[in-house]
Amino acid sequence: MSSPDYLIVGAGYAGSVCARELAEAGKTVMLIDRRDHIGGNAYDKVDEHGILIHPYGPHIFHTNSKRVFEYLSRFTNWRFYEHRVLAQVGAQLLPIPINRTTINKLYGLSLSGAEVQAYLDQVRQPRDPIKTSEDVVLNSVGPDLCDKFFRGYTKKQWGLDLSELSAGVAARIPTRDNDDDRYFGDSFQFMPDQGYTRMFERMLNHPNITVRVSCDYKQVREQFAGAQLVYTGPIDAYFDHCYGPLPYRSLRFDHEHLPTQAQFQPVGTVNYPNDHDYTRITEFKHLTGEQHAGTSIVREYPQAEGDPYYPIPRPENEALFKRYEALAEQQSGVTFVGRLAQYRYYNMDQIVATALAAAEKLIANRPAGDAA
Repeated sequence: MSSPDYLIVGAGYAGSVCARELAEAGKTVMLIDRRDHIGGNAYDKVDEHGILIHPYGPHIFHTNSKRVFEYLSRFTNWRFYEHRVLAQVGAQLLPIPINRTTINKLYGLSLSGAEVQAYLDQVRQPRDPIKTSEDVVLNSVGPDLCDKFFRGYTKKQWGLDLSELSAGVAARIPTRDNDDDRYFGDSFQFMPDQGYTRMFERMLNHPNITVRVSCDYKQVREQFAGAQLVYTGPIDAYFDHCYGPLPYRSLRFDHEHLPTQAQFQPVGTVNYPNDHDYTRITEFKHLTGEQHAGTSIVREYPQAEGDPYYPIPRPENEALFKRYEALAEQQSGVTFVGRLAQYRYYNMDQIVATALAAAEKLIANRPAGDAA
């Protein structure tokens, strides 16, 4: 492909969905990624022991959007899976999000659902206005549950205290007065039956799409200078960090195979809010349903340096992003989409929805007489 209509930077959800939509609209697309694979952080592979793992940590698909679910269903069949997480508090493994079981086991109580809510009303510390994640948690569950489940985990995950993070971080985790121990409450909770990478391969299998991995945008941007650009990388990197770097939190993944253990832990993920340097351990066979004599796990160690994973939600970081966003809006022929390009803590389904909307806008704004 000598002169594609579009150059798309990044072969994760945002770039791949845009590529497929533009290709089906008759556009030619060159999709590049600096890594040696497609799928972004959702990339999965079979490890050397024959177990399907997620090299960049667990990715569990969940959504309330029927449109997003049906769109991805074009490229995969699904395995029903409801993710469950336990948190180690002292010697106990307790459900998180906090529910009736959590409170009863932690405090040796036998509260009914109505009594759970009354208990929480008794221990909570009302906060108004709610500005930080500390405000959210204390307003919901009070100081003891906050310290046991949230404060230490947040400090490890973000390198910041709850009081230093915007309210939206903690607001993602509900509190329940029943025994529902599912981590997510969404209508659609599934895993791709052959993995995420296979889903991306099918999505990108179109004659109008050319994929090039191990390819850095800066090395080829002159070669494809005439193409419209869809950019899904870090927005600050696109502008050579002219206002300074946007803060991100990174992760280090410690993968381990246990050849003599069929099961390492009772659920897919166990959180460690107050012990160890890692935040959580995930055992992949729970997610995939695979049968194997051994098992593969991953420990996650948050860190300041490394690949950007999580935009850090603080008002000053949002203000810096707005400066870059203003530059982006002045660019012609460039669309910024995705978690890094929009500096948003998006879930997978949110990225798909955002990419679909961006592609629709690009297709609708094509010049008069352009091919459909």
